[in-house]
Amino acid sequence: MVRYDPASAEPKWQKAWDEAECFKAHDEGGKPKYYVLEMFPYPSGKIHIGHVRNYAMGDVIARFKKAQGFDVLHPMGWDAFGLPAENAARDNGGHPREWTYGNIEVMKSQLKRMGLAIDWSREFATCDPEYYVHQQKLFLEFLKKGFVERRESLVNWDPVEMTVLANEQVVDGKGWRSGAPVEKKSMSTWFFKITERADDLLEALDDGRLEGWPAHVKEMQRNWIGKSEGLKMAFPLSGSDLPQDDLPIYTTRPDTLYGASFLGVAPDHPLAKHYASTDPKVAAFVTECAAQGTSEADIEKAEKKGVRLPVTGRHPFTNEELPVYACNFILMQYGTGAIFACPAHDQRDLDFARKYGLPVKPVIQPLGGHGTDLKATAEPSCETDDGRTEAHTGPGTMIHSEFLNGKSTDEALPAAIEKIAEMGWGEGTTNYRLRDWGLSRQRYWGCPMPIILCGDCGTVPVPDDQLPVGLPEIDPSEFKTPGNPLDRDCAKAWREVSCPKCGKDAKRDTDTMDTFVDSSWYFARFASQPEDEPVDKAQADAWLPVQQYIGGIEHAILHLLYARYFTRMMQECGYTEQSEPFTNLFTQGMVTHATYKDEAGNWLFPEEVEVRGKDAFTVDGGKPVKIGAIEKMSKSKKNVVNPMSMTDNYGADAVRFFMLSDSPPERDVEWTEAGAEGAARFANRVHEAIAKGEGLLRSTGAPGADLSDELMALRRKTHKTIDGVTGDIEHFRFNKAIARLYEFLGALKGLKTDGDAAPVAAEALRVLTQLTAPFMPHLAEECWAMLGGEGLCADAAWPKADESLLEDDVVTLPVQVNGKRRGEIKVSPDASQDEVQKIALEQDDIARSLEGKTIRKVIVVPGRIVNVVAG
Repeated sequence: MVRYDPASAEPKWQKAWDEAECFKAHDEGGKPKYYVLEMFPYPSGKIHIGHVRNYAMGDVIARFKKAQGFDVLHPMGWDAFGLPAENAARDNGGHPREWTYGNIEVMKSQLKRMGLAIDWSREFATCDPEYYVHQQKLFLEFLKKGFVERRESLVNWDPVEMTVLANEQVVDGKGWRSGAPVEKKSMSTWFFKITERADDLLEALDDGRLEGWPAHVKEMQRNWIGKSEGLKMAFPLSGSDLPQDDLPIYTTRPDTLYGASFLGVAPDHPLAKHYASTDPKVAAFVTECAAQGTSEADIEKAEKKGVRLPVTGRHPFTNEELPVYACNFILMQYGTGAIFACPAHDQRDLDFARKYGLPVKPVIQPLGGHGTDLKATAEPSCETDDGRTEAHTGPGTMIHSEFLNGKSTDEALPAAIEKIAEMGWGEGTTNYRLRDWGLSRQRYWGCPMPIILCGDCGTVPVPDDQLPVGLPEIDPSEFKTPGNPLDRDCAKAWREVSCPKCGKDAKRDTDTMDTFVDSSWYFARFASQPEDEPVDKAQADAWLPVQQYIGGIEHAILHLLYARYFTRMMQECGYTEQSEPFTNLFTQGMVTHATYKDEAGNWLFPEEVEVRGKDAFTVDGGKPVKIGAIEKMSKSKKNVVNPMSMTDNYGADAVRFFMLSDSPPERDVEWTEAGAEGAARFANRVHEAIAKGEGLLRSTGAPGADLSDELMALRRKTHKTIDGVTGDIEHFRFNKAIARLYEFLGALKGLKTDGDAAPVAAEALRVLTQLTAPFMPHLAEECWAMLGGEGLCADAAWPKADESLLEDDVVTLPVQVNGKRRGEIKVSPDASQDEVQKIALEQDDIARSLEGKTIRKVIVVPGRIVNVVAG
């Protein structure tokens, strides 16, 4: 028996697919369209095993939908701009462009080796001028419509990388790449006004447009947008050298106003900065906070600290003068950058109050607290600071709050807002956590801003006939110097231009766009690629929205939210009828691997380690190795696997198959070489089974009606497998589909291929081949050819289950309790007596008849009756 040889089969069938243009999508034609897309990769150098898992999932869907009769669009491209290319140029002495395109060439060849059903005719990189010229056109259209603006803003500045960092890129107050303390810097930068679309972005999470998205992803976006209803009011200020008369604050908890014991402002609030200019203590604190991380995670884990300002704010209800502090846990970007603090009912406020000895005034009695019906009493038993270390942030009944006493927290919220409004101190308002999207980056390797800065005319769009604004050629040595070379003499000829409006000397905007812009519309460009505009509307809408999008959960917020926003802007500009880019979203789990260290504590690659049972040793020298935790693969811990070497050893099909077989796709999967070996063995078993039926599809017809019980049982198994695998693929249960294939292959053991059995065997082997095809496409082609299938398996129609064969033959048995019929059960004719007894006793009617009785005996008459004796 000839064994399956992936080394010869895989390139052969890849060539056949290419020559037949199997996976080329067609804009015209009568077939229904289906667009499946995985988040395109950054060309970092080589694909990793996580790429394999991600793209294998999309490939299963693409092949499956093609077989079901859809015209499938399954493209690939490259998210190619970004700082890593500049860093590589700095470290290796090359140019970002050379590094990027070199990596694309390598990664493309590696992806092709995996046998993916990709339409490569639509490939592009976001650093191609043919792509970013249209991004520049979109930017200028958005500018014309008022979706984007340039303004002064306080940003996180990395003094080593010399670029702006997003809040999420500041870790423990340091740049995520450089490790340098981040500075606050005021700069004029471009912003997309995404906050104007906050309500629509939020509403679409619940109105059915994103029904195919995971609930936890929608919840993450809901929290990121952070819509809240609250109160905006101002506390009158008293003190010396006041820069302002009052302090505006925003709060979602106006019900707790009577519990206020101090006011707080962000370290970069105008009030704090004013006093920092004359008070060294305040100045030192503001400087310290400027180096602090600004993400919520950083603020949450940081010690709550502050500095007293020489000013107080008057309480609207009690007229009490409240001290004002600059606090390190308040963000200028949220609300007004100022708060009133109620320590008893906010944990951050409580931590701060305990540190500085400030009053803690409980104003909410937890539900059921002290066993008192607080609706009936104005004053509770708890009147003062109770020494609490945990704030009560839940619902309850109001206490110590005059006109609010006895109300529930839900009732107190609108009542407090109404009272403040009556007093003229403020009004109810809506606030969002979401900030406008800053897209200016101070680097070379990005999409250039199509803007000219003129001293007289301000910001002037580059005329359409001068697009694209390309990147100037820069000597690679320039990348050794930190910062943006577009600001230096090497780019002077490119930078200095005449103003298109007035003709005077001007200069180009040297910032480039955030790479999230590049990935916010690429899916639309895959659908339509006219030369003179970003997309053709009719052509794009024929494919959009993407029916199935696949990618990591780490993109749940920024990329996915920005893509949703960008689609809305493109809709308003007339490029699409769609408001949402992705109908269905799937977020796959990560690939993990054990970690290894040698005796000196150095990390080791898996190929440097030989595992023997529970112990491990170095391949070179046989020295003991410590087996560590199973973690997400990372280069720093060396627990990475080269998918190309695994493909060399086991074939692309086996690597893909194992990635999909070992766990549900939304969960993490641990890579083991034993798993790849098992997948390769499965491929050989399938090949061996098919070889027994060589040529059967050419020599036999459809199965007849008059078949033996054994052959009918095989037909039922075949069609139940079709039905099960089809449903599993449709619902992303790839591991369950593969388990069914294992089970089906087992059922074909001892398969007869002659006489009356030949048509049934041909059907079973054809189905095995076709159901295996989305997971092991090269193997399937080899098997299809052996069976004598017409054309390519990749072009064959998906098998359909005969519903009449999906029901097992069953018998109905009456069930008696103490001689009286109490129900009936349906069981397989060959069910054991124990199985029949178990099914009978689990029936609701029977269980109710046995309540309060002891089962003494169960009599099963095979094929006839079940009698339960109880007393």
